[in-house]
Amino acid sequence: MNRVVPLRRPGLWLSSAIVLAMLAWLLAAVWRNPNIVHSVIWQYQFAPAILRGLRTTVLLALLAAVVGVVLGVLLAVMRLSDSVVLRLGSGLYTWLLRGTPLLVQILVWGNLALLFEYIGPFKTNALLTPFVASVVALGLNEAAYMAEIVRAGILAVDRGQHEAALALGMSRALTLRRIVLAQALRVIIPPAGNQFISLLKATSLVSVIAGGDLLTAAQNISSSNLHTIELMLVATFWYLVITSISSLGQHVVERRLGRSAAGSHGAR
Repeated sequence: MNRVVPLRRPGLWLSSAIVLAMLAWLLAAVWRNPNIVHSVIWQYQFAPAILRGLRTTVLLALLAAVVGVVLGVLLAVMRLSDSVVLRLGSGLYTWLLRGTPLLVQILVWGNLALLFEYIGPFKTNALLTPFVASVVALGLNEAAYMAEIVRAGILAVDRGQHEAALALGMSRALTLRRIVLAQALRVIIPPAGNQFISLLKATSLVSVIAGGDLLTAAQNISSSNLHTIELMLVATFWYLVITSISSLGQHVVERRLGRSAAGSHGAR
């Protein structure tokens, strides 16, 4: 019996060694930089203000994600509707929110009182606090991207599934919820997970309206002690932690969906 000999790939090993060497050099150069005071990093790594900002960042991302998913599903259904008005309305929303920078949208919502002093019986500044304005801006922007993700997932489901459910007497809403969206999840979850990770990082933009997020907390501290780089490294560490946890969660969900899909094919 012949033994299989692995193919030698010196180019792959060489390129990997170069990348590792460059990464090690970069980390060493940053860590040994005399302009970085390491004691400041350790001092503020778990500071109460930083942890409060971290909690606000996670809360902002979760609330905006809920708004984005709910509104995104609605916009996707509108985009696939037989009504021209609904299709145009959904398309216009997606075009406008995806076509303008998120930073501009945050600034608009954060300064809406300059345009409307009152929203109904309420004073705009009292109703749209920096936190609420941040959730609204992030959530509405997220909905525009989730609409396209959900629409792609719905279109990936065979049209015959929809027609068969209707033929069995199921309503359109029930068919969408139990048949179409249930099967579309395998297509929706991977890009939706990536979108949530992007949303976690995008929460840093609300610092321009003092949204109380992690970056805002780091900037407030650095403005008083003038250790800007050290506080940015503290914020960077926590952003890496929460995005890594989100990536791990996304990986677990994708694996479970993959196993369930493989099980259903095996049953057939």
